[in-house]
Amino acid sequence: MTDASARATAAGPPGGAPDADAERLAALGYTSEFKRDMSLWANFSLGFTYLSPVVGVYTLFASSLRTAGPPMVWSFLIAGVGQLLVALVFSEVVAQFPVAGGVYPWARRLWGRTWGWLTGWVYLLALMSTIAAVAYGAGPYVAALLGVEPSTATTVWCALGLLALATVINLGGTRVLSAAAVFGFAAELLGALAVGAWLLLTHRYHGLGVVFDSFGAGAGGSYTDAFLAAGLIAVFLFFGFEACGDVAEEVPDPGRQIPKSMRRTIYVGGAAAIGVSLALVMSIKDIGAVVSGSDEDPVAAVLHDAFGATGARVVIGVVLISFLSCVLSLQAAASRLTYSFARDRMIAGSRLLATVSVRLRVPPYALLLAAALPGVIIVGASALSGGALTKIISFSSIGIYLAFQMVVLASLRARLRGWRPSGDFRLGRWGLAVNVGALVYGVAAIVNICWGRTPDAAWYDDYLVLLSAVIVLAAGGLYLLLARPHLRGDAPSGDATGLAMDPETDSATRPATGPATGPATGPAAAANSPAANSPAADRGPVT
Repeated sequence: MTDASARATAAGPPGGAPDADAERLAALGYTSEFKRDMSLWANFSLGFTYLSPVVGVYTLFASSLRTAGPPMVWSFLIAGVGQLLVALVFSEVVAQFPVAGGVYPWARRLWGRTWGWLTGWVYLLALMSTIAAVAYGAGPYVAALLGVEPSTATTVWCALGLLALATVINLGGTRVLSAAAVFGFAAELLGALAVGAWLLLTHRYHGLGVVFDSFGAGAGGSYTDAFLAAGLIAVFLFFGFEACGDVAEEVPDPGRQIPKSMRRTIYVGGAAAIGVSLALVMSIKDIGAVVSGSDEDPVAAVLHDAFGATGARVVIGVVLISFLSCVLSLQAAASRLTYSFARDRMIAGSRLLATVSVRLRVPPYALLLAAALPGVIIVGASALSGGALTKIISFSSIGIYLAFQMVVLASLRARLRGWRPSGDFRLGRWGLAVNVGALVYGVAAIVNICWGRTPDAAWYDDYLVLLSAVIVLAAGGLYLLLARPHLRGDAPSGDATGLAMDPETDSATRPATGPATGPATGPAAAANSPAANSPAADRGPVT
């Protein structure tokens, strides 16, 4: 890839009109091999199905209700506002740097190659383990729908089958992925609304006031501690909006469309999650039994009582569509991140992983990796012991948040060093306050995720999430030190502030004239020009 060839490609065929999106990407130093076939609604649907309120709520609802009672619903509002701040920061970055791969190229352009590589490393491993977690979590639902006795073996086979199906759909290309995402969004949202409405109309035992009654939860200690522990349901739910930016090179006018998709993912996904949770809480006859632990699976009991055996199977089918859509979106995000890593020659096997199918316009080998690695995690963990999978994938929860905050911190650092966002979405004078708020929320969420809450367990079990994060960061740091992968390639880095990066030290040395591959023209050059970074360029929010 060269900057000159990128600009030549952006010009289009001889005599043809130039492609504005391709020109912008060429100015950033890249030539896209994807087709821009993903509409605004498809891009939003990708983020929504990744966030997947049904998967998130149904997976952790029982444990959260048991821990803090109905007030745990308020945690969705707190986490939703916090992650909205993060999404706004991401929106400014992707509007200026609409490059495939999401958090990796964002961190690279904001800070430098070292920080970008480490951010991508953390996020890639977190995505792979999350794919394994979602696929494995769907296993029991597949078994129940097929009438098969649930066991470790059947769960593993069902999970692998779901992975294979998602991979086949993803290999169909951007249009197939878009159609699947929109269908998954419609099925999940309509299913959630239908189930919620039926429960509230025919199976409601409580009014809205129930969200102020803890039913004795947390009585043995501090209720604040109990609420924070139960609030992990919301912390784990509110991510997925970043996937809208992972496919930036497949969306027309990405600088405007992707920020809209990110915000809609938070708004609609959050509202759906709150609605589903409220409907379930108000439909449980004996909440005290859930809090005491005598009712271990209130969701299954409510669905069976309200819909009967046949109706419950239909609901399970809708839930399975949500799981499949979630795996699809996760795979798409992971494959685009892997492709972006490989295109910059930052990862082993770059030549293969950066290959894009001429016919399908997707990275097939990156997609296969996003199926094979989660499959190995599922099979290997299940072979070790019944509870091994939970231990091995514990990093996925903290890894996503770590990668998010690495971008937020890089954005704050760049802002303090003179970066003025110049994309189609800008926060203007509110940018610094939003950035600081996003960082404060993210750090607080990470502390909450890592906090040990099982003092009777061995220390390494009690702080397993924190330990897994330290191991992944240490492994990445050691690999950086020994193999120095971040110094390969000549892709632009650290140019958000208008300073060029020394290729040996990865530090700013002089005013930049464009990407490291050559002088830039067009939007990227304008983004880093003195005029763009002057006070006059800050004309307030652009949404």
